[in-house]
Amino acid sequence: KSYKFDLSKQGHTYTLVLMVTSTAIGGTLQYGYNLAIMNAPTVFIQNFVNETFLERWGIQLRVYEVTLIWTFIVSIFSLGGFIGALIAGPMSVRFGRKKTMLLNNVFLLSSSLLALLSRTAKSFEMIIISRFLVGINAGTVCPMYFGESAPKHLRWAVSLSSAVFTSFGLVLGQVVSLRELLSSEPCWQYLFASNAIPGLIQLLTLPWFPESPRYLLIDCGDKEACQWRLRGCEVQREELDEILQEQNETKGERAKQLWELFTDRSVRWQLITVAVLSSVMQLCGNDSIYFYASYVFQEAGISAEQIQYVTIGTGMCEFTACILCNLLIERLGRLMLMDGYVLMAGWAVVFTVALSLENMVTWMPYLSMTCIFTYILSFGMGPVTGILPTEIFNQTTHPATYMAAGSLMWLNLFIIGMIFPFLVSGLGQYCFVPFGAVCLLTASYIQMVLPETKRKTLSMITKEFYRLSYHGQVKMDPEGKQAQYQLGEIFHSTAL
Repeated sequence: KSYKFDLSKQGHTYTLVLMVTSTAIGGTLQYGYNLAIMNAPTVFIQNFVNETFLERWGIQLRVYEVTLIWTFIVSIFSLGGFIGALIAGPMSVRFGRKKTMLLNNVFLLSSSLLALLSRTAKSFEMIIISRFLVGINAGTVCPMYFGESAPKHLRWAVSLSSAVFTSFGLVLGQVVSLRELLSSEPCWQYLFASNAIPGLIQLLTLPWFPESPRYLLIDCGDKEACQWRLRGCEVQREELDEILQEQNETKGERAKQLWELFTDRSVRWQLITVAVLSSVMQLCGNDSIYFYASYVFQEAGISAEQIQYVTIGTGMCEFTACILCNLLIERLGRLMLMDGYVLMAGWAVVFTVALSLENMVTWMPYLSMTCIFTYILSFGMGPVTGILPTEIFNQTTHPATYMAAGSLMWLNLFIIGMIFPFLVSGLGQYCFVPFGAVCLLTASYIQMVLPETKRKTLSMITKEFYRLSYHGQVKMDPEGKQAQYQLGEIFHSTAL
């Protein structure tokens, strides 16, 4: 085995930072970037679609027809992500986490080429295919790679960096989408193709970094490679012991398929929790603001000339909040995401009141704009759940769990992306009431079901979920032996 980086103790942190940057710049950054770049060129793409229909078939589309096609162009990105999440699990098992991310860039580069040529070919269909392909690329295994590669004492911080890079991608996309840069009538095709640059950076840098140590030991059975991967880590012995313990607990088990995960009673509540929180990340309406920021700020009373600059502020809010969350999460614990949803529900109510009174009070549009910023800020401070599957599932279930979580996230993003502009026009000032209700219900679920995972091993967390799945009775282990988990033993182990 040969590894390009000598993970000495002195250079371990430096290498970890470079690995995170290389992974995320072609992974979760693409998700945020491709969300953001679709807002500014809305009018140009709608005109392009209309002109194409007129030139081909002599048909002048009506406003709602143009809106429907534009909505589909935006939302097909989510369907691509749904497919990407489904294939990412099997690919990560067969090729490994790192090679899967490298192969994923084939979809990205194909997408960029189609977007670049769409205007010359006078084909809006090429834009649709391009958005679908870049969606497949965005359905990445980046969070799984982070969760499995980071040392235990940095795992949550490293995993949350995927959210930091997502929000950085939002800001970067919003800046590049300014009219003074690429969001002008002659340049919109270059804006859509610009996502190839982060992908090329990842292709040049990621091959120099090692594979996930958990994948090397548990899935490949290569202890020597795993030890080399952990070389120089200050808590190498502790990390290796934890991985060996997990390997012992899953010995003889292969990576579970998705349908096997759904039929396994021992992970029922873990699966329900991941499903709920992955779905709510989109059903809370936060990402819809980036898809249709112009609609939202227009409803809030912001002038058309100022909307593109105000939109950058939304990305900066989430970027700042994610950094703060990274700094505070180890002190406040994982359940701070419940507080984030409570805050979002509260700001949704305030936003509704502000929209209802905007024609009566002159400064209400500014309160509406503030509500949008604080809504996004609350999201960044709490409801970031990409790390959760790594913390509450063992190694054999990671690929299937990320398939389920990613599929639900992307499917709900597609649904919200399709209905959101019609929701805004239909409900008017009450458009955020459904999102506020979802946030409040989610906070209640977290309070009742999700245990605190801070400073706990996987075994401790699993025992707490057994209490829900088996009501403190009997659980069958992988070898078919019965293991008794009394409630007193559970609480005693958790306390220890």
